[in-house]
Amino acid sequence: MTAAADATEAAELLAAVPASRRVALVDPRFVGHVHALRLGLTDPRFAAASIPGALTAQPEARPALLRALRRAVAAVGTGSPVAPHGAGPVTEERTVPGRLAVALDAEGTPVQRPVLGSLAASVPTGPEERTAALAAVAAVDDEAVRLRSAVKAHDGFFTTYFISPYSRYIARWCARRGLTPNQVTTASLITALIAAGSAATGTRGGYVAAGVLLLLSFVLDCTDGQLARYSLQYSTMGAWLDATFDRAKEYAYYAGLALGAARGGDDVWVLALGAMVLQACRHVIDFSFNEANHDAVSNTSPTAALSDKLDSVGWTVWLRRMIVLPIGERWAMIAVLTAVTTPRIVFYALLVGCALAACYTTAGRLLRSLTRKAQRTDRAARALADLADSGPLAQAVAGVLRRPGGGFTAPLLALAGALVMVAAALFAPYGGWLTVGAAVVYAAVSGLAVSRPLKGALDWLVPPVFRAAEYCTVLVLAARSDIPHAVPAAFGLVSAVAYHHYDTVYRIRGGTGAPPQWLVRTIGGHEGRTLVVAVLAAVLIHGSGFTTALTALAAAVALVVLVESIRFWVSSSAPAVHDEGELA
Repeated sequence: MTAAADATEAAELLAAVPASRRVALVDPRFVGHVHALRLGLTDPRFAAASIPGALTAQPEARPALLRALRRAVAAVGTGSPVAPHGAGPVTEERTVPGRLAVALDAEGTPVQRPVLGSLAASVPTGPEERTAALAAVAAVDDEAVRLRSAVKAHDGFFTTYFISPYSRYIARWCARRGLTPNQVTTASLITALIAAGSAATGTRGGYVAAGVLLLLSFVLDCTDGQLARYSLQYSTMGAWLDATFDRAKEYAYYAGLALGAARGGDDVWVLALGAMVLQACRHVIDFSFNEANHDAVSNTSPTAALSDKLDSVGWTVWLRRMIVLPIGERWAMIAVLTAVTTPRIVFYALLVGCALAACYTTAGRLLRSLTRKAQRTDRAARALADLADSGPLAQAVAGVLRRPGGGFTAPLLALAGALVMVAAALFAPYGGWLTVGAAVVYAAVSGLAVSRPLKGALDWLVPPVFRAAEYCTVLVLAARSDIPHAVPAAFGLVSAVAYHHYDTVYRIRGGTGAPPQWLVRTIGGHEGRTLVVAVLAAVLIHGSGFTTALTALAAAVALVVLVESIRFWVSSSAPAVHDEGELA
């Protein structure tokens, strides 16, 4: 920390700091809580941020800050004090950091201004104001506010009342011992994998241990985000780990339960894969709807207004959050049922609970979409096209054909193609080429569905319909094959593809766009993979060839997707964000 006597010296000092480092300007008269300064000056997610009397700039915002400071020097005059005494009441805009923040905004460099709530931050100009500012600081427990703000603002009932009351203190304990959110996230993953291994033993003791360990993994899962918020340790690697490990933990646990059941003579692999398919489709419905309406114009509806009214009635908020079976409630249910029942009952409960939750959320979103008058933006249409995951076949069809006009043609075409594909997989003679023909029709119809920008009221349904078609086709063909271990191999394939789809979602959420087109082309797109699986089922109807082919396809997709994903998320272009909105 270096003190500057005037604006000229401040500009010289800033120019001397290496370009790769963050810089901050703080008015010497600043009075406020330490955590207010942390929020304003240390959050890595924003290029520039400001609170009353303080301003910070990341390397990418440094040139704009220097230009603004030099303009201030030229305007005020060389040698002008940075913070002149006796200048009368000073607002944020009349302090040097405040004026510079306004200048940065005007130049096009967004300045984040965190909400401080009860935290104090001010620049008093006289003894009376300073006394009042110090009293405001003394009246609020800085550490208590910091602990409260570490907890996600909108969370599920189970997490809010059964986990967060003590996990926040675990987060503080970790922070004081120098542990990072990434280390806690990794510990949560390892704990969940041990839980899956315990479930795979197929013994009652193993199931009890698995339930306990799964709950412990969830506690750590809450702790990592609270630690990130408590210590403001957001990172690119943390974003990737946080975005993907929850799904890896849950689906690995499903596999552990299926292995444990098999040891007891009960084959529940179809139920395990069905639960994973249903959960993944639920998530893509959430992601697709939110992206479609992320920046919609005039996105109001009577349904949304009713939801806002219900938010004022506290018990309805918790009830609605519980109905959607978020991760806290879901994992608690899985843990308890694992300990006291059987894997088959666990999966039955999951399928029923998640199906009801999917019906509830989808019905609400359909009503909102049909009753609101909104104009989707080009960005929203691009996000939906990326979430559709169309491969070379669909893109080729889209290049030569255009779907008919009409607000609902895209989702209707997608649904028609999906029904043809899944119906053929279910009812056509297994091993015949009728299923392959249906896959060709599906590829053509899915290409037609995305041949125009997805800006219709219900076009957000297109990506989840494609997900359901692909995943269900793999599930049904593997289940109907009666080939040993085909369904576990299909579980691996759907896991690899689902990872690619989650990776796409979190790249879009971070504002960096979808994975590169070469990756989508390499792994075939949803319609290409569906066609390949249909051909494999028609050709490899004897022996273990179908299982081997599915395993090889899963390994190839996983290898390509993971290598590219890891390359991206550890690169400098990855977004330093954490998921704060979805209940997962």
